[in-house]
Amino acid sequence: MSRSHLPVADQAAVRRASVRLIRKDTRAFTAVLALNALAALTGLAGPWLLGRIIDEVRAGSGVTAVDRLAAVLVVCACTQLLLARWARYVGHRFGERTLARVREEFVDRTLALPASVVERAGTGDLTARGTADVATVGTTLRDAGPELLINSVQFLFLLGAVFFLDPLLGAVGVFGLLPIWFVLRWYLRRARDGYLAEGEATSDVAEILAATASGARTVEALRLQERRVRASRDALDTARRTRLYTLYLRSVFFPVVEVAYILPVAGVLLVGGMLHARGVMSLGSVVAAALYLQQLVNPLDQILVRVEQLQSSSASFARVEGLAAAPRADSKASPVPAGDRIDVTGVRYSYGRGGEVLHGVDLTVRPGERLAVVGPSGAGKTTLSRLLAGVDAPTSGSVTVGGVPVVGLDPEQLRRQVVLVTQEHHVFLGTVRDNLLIAAPGAGDEELWSALTAVGADGWVRELPEGLDTPLGEDGCRTDGSQAQQLALARVVLADPHTLILDEATALLDPTTARHTERALGAVLEGRTVIAIAHRLHTAHDADRVAVMENGLLTELGTHEELVAADGAYAALWGSWHGDRPPGVRPRWKVRITNMNSRTTNDFRPTF
Repeated sequence: MSRSHLPVADQAAVRRASVRLIRKDTRAFTAVLALNALAALTGLAGPWLLGRIIDEVRAGSGVTAVDRLAAVLVVCACTQLLLARWARYVGHRFGERTLARVREEFVDRTLALPASVVERAGTGDLTARGTADVATVGTTLRDAGPELLINSVQFLFLLGAVFFLDPLLGAVGVFGLLPIWFVLRWYLRRARDGYLAEGEATSDVAEILAATASGARTVEALRLQERRVRASRDALDTARRTRLYTLYLRSVFFPVVEVAYILPVAGVLLVGGMLHARGVMSLGSVVAAALYLQQLVNPLDQILVRVEQLQSSSASFARVEGLAAAPRADSKASPVPAGDRIDVTGVRYSYGRGGEVLHGVDLTVRPGERLAVVGPSGAGKTTLSRLLAGVDAPTSGSVTVGGVPVVGLDPEQLRRQVVLVTQEHHVFLGTVRDNLLIAAPGAGDEELWSALTAVGADGWVRELPEGLDTPLGEDGCRTDGSQAQQLALARVVLADPHTLILDEATALLDPTTARHTERALGAVLEGRTVIAIAHRLHTAHDADRVAVMENGLLTELGTHEELVAADGAYAALWGSWHGDRPPGVRPRWKVRITNMNSRTTNDFRPTF
């Protein structure tokens, strides 16, 4: 399957998103600006008072005048400290609230994504955005944002104070800062693209590692270790190159800045000394201007550090905000299906640049029937199940439910129509009750136990120390593969869709438990449509109809008895399953199976 990265927001979209977040907490943002401005204004008093003290001493004033000015200086310093601390406190609270909004929007947008979009992008990209990128944005909002505001206000006021003392000294100071302006422009033109490339490379590494780890047994079985190692190394090399590029940008930017810090102070001392020698300017004014420019170094340094951090954060925010531009179904425009019948008409499908997997499949699934889809590995069963569940759209043809294309339904409406259950499952941190209430938040204990009983999980849950309230996960009770899958099936029972697609959903259960679970599900879902991608033939035996797929084609369709009597591919498979294959009839499908997601290999059961 070809991959396509999720969208990345452009700079205009990032600015609009930033303004939107600020407007949601305007009062706090205004308070941060006001407190920072007051702290910066109070801080201007120090160098000016020190200059006054120097002038008073040179003028022969007594100790009283110096003590009075020194006391005022101490009061101003304490006031600045308190105002700056208050500004940081308000700024951090603003940052945490804004970060919470960013996270909530990210989760909402992620849940609203069509399954096909997530599948095409890969879980690595989405995971990297939801972890590393959101964390980077959080650091900026919590630390870099408030610090940038504080230091920006201080910088402007300090520079204004120099101009107030003497416009010529102010001009000298600005001229000395020009190298910083030029190197900053050079850096900003390259930094955003560099950090975006670094984020994309990080997503690729996460995707490669996640896919390889989750499919480790498949990789071993098909001897793909060297290929996966090469793919991982290629991804890591790309990530290394992107990180070295951003490191190169920083290695040019910061040394130039450090050298440029010396120029304004040196220029003011030189020009100010000449003016003082001519009697045009007092020594106190020269000292005050030099101190202002020396104080300018710290906020300017913090600004430039934060600007560098903002480039990384801006790239991360662009990736997080990019989900807003991801394709999604319009819930208002989504039509309402007229009935529960599913029609597959002339469906063809191919994965990216690969060959065609389905070659014109026609199938009608009647409401309330149980349909088993069987066939050898690679026949197209899983692909068909994904099309039926709306995960992918057919290359040509149509898949409709109630006359409405499945892929045209918005995610919320689709979940009420069709649910796909695969071998993939997840046990969430929390209690057994928490894991079940995800599907039905308003369910009571009776409904929860009923769902557990339906999938055969009530026995082991009752044996847990606290029953439904027993914590699961690393810090609680650990579940094995079959128990985790039973919990997933119980969630499906609680969700109560009208059509349920089981793609080898009971493959991790032992044969006895799996048969009990399948029968229980059949009883619970009576009157609802059940489409089972059969892993064991007894599933097909219990179904209302059996669809046989070979090489991307639907070759046989009928009841179990009809297909056995037809003496075709299904009959041969059924005979090989029971060991009573008619003389001269060779099985058309491989008999040995290996379940790549489990440790079990059964030599006596065929693959479905």
